[in-house]
Amino acid sequence: MREKIIHKASELFLTLGFKSVTMDDIASEMGISKKTIYVHFSNKTKLVEAVTFNLFDVICDGIDGICDNAPNPIEELYSIKMFVMQHLKNEKASPQYQLKKYYPLIHNELKLKQFGKMHKSVKESLKHGVDTGVFRNTIDIEFISRMYFTGMTGIKDDLFFPPKKYHMEYLMESYLEYHLRAIVTEKGFDILNQFIIKNQS
Repeated sequence: MREKIIHKASELFLTLGFKSVTMDDIASEMGISKKTIYVHFSNKTKLVEAVTFNLFDVICDGIDGICDNAPNPIEELYSIKMFVMQHLKNEKASPQYQLKKYYPLIHNELKLKQFGKMHKSVKESLKHGVDTGVFRNTIDIEFISRMYFTGMTGIKDDLFFPPKKYHMEYLMESYLEYHLRAIVTEKGFDILNQFIIKNQS
């Protein structure tokens, strides 16, 4: 039952927002009593926390699978972008913004978890790219992995990139190309160019 509640709450939070959805809404959608939810979660904050970190784990598992199977680091980043976009496709209420505004402690903890995961993953990817000749061997791997995280989280800030002006898919696509152009070799650019042409068509 705990997993079912998390699953339904995830759907509602991503579609309607963390603030808008009440415990009554979740109980009604599931056809259960509110008491049943409180057996597993003492309050809404605990449920928001469980949903947030469950979604984080699901996305991490998906990214790990992509990293294990990608033929090269450039394709790996594009595959991760597609995977993340599919997970965000039902987001209609800026959940990241609402999490930051209404549940700042959970948001901060999530950001630290995201940094830990992404920093490790991107460092490995950059090193692999250097070893296989698609990224320049002069890049500062530690610095670039931190810059990549800063940029990826920065483009999700509604204050600087208002959703009415910028679609998230455009932002992710543009930032990824911006990031890769700065570090690829000629060999890497040939691979990158294939993705740029494919996306333009």
